[in-house]
Amino acid sequence: MNTTGYLIVAVLVGSALYVGIRSLFRAIQKYRGTRIVTCPETGRPTIVEIDAVHAALTSVAGTPDIRLEACSRWPIKENCGQECIANLGLPSECLVRSILMKWYAGKGCVLCGRVFGEVHWIDHKPALQSPEGLLLEWQQIKVENLQQVLSSYVPVCWDCFTAQTFLHEHPELVVYRPWREGIERNVGRRRA
Repeated sequence: MNTTGYLIVAVLVGSALYVGIRSLFRAIQKYRGTRIVTCPETGRPTIVEIDAVHAALTSVAGTPDIRLEACSRWPIKENCGQECIANLGLPSECLVRSILMKWYAGKGCVLCGRVFGEVHWIDHKPALQSPEGLLLEWQQIKVENLQQVLSSYVPVCWDCFTAQTFLHEHPELVVYRPWREGIERNVGRRRA
């Protein structure tokens, strides 16, 4: 075989690898993430994670073999039959991230009123305020309580959460400037 033949074979092998790896990563993206399902044994919401790599690898050969990688009821019920997989809607409707994005959509921050657009879960995560007035991050909320939280808490944007947290933790470092909010500044007046 000459150089041209080797080049053609290398291009074909490279293309096949690219397409295969790309489809594998897409399948992994499809199956990964924390999901909420109804446990058949208790009838209550349960948090599960699918073994995304296994599901993606088996989907190459046809129908994917879906099994759980983690469940909020484990390790106590680790040897269950995983019947909840039948209730598992693989589209994004049961992904916790998708549920939260729907909850924030069109709502405004309770502190500043800014309406939520696209929610950034990596860098500027929104927060929430409890009925008692406490500001919380989502990592402080148990996913089992998600439905109760969504019905009684209100959304807070990342900017307000950061500012209020700083104000609460370091009040001695905060300078209040009321003239920026429409209150006139009394420059030059002295109090007697």
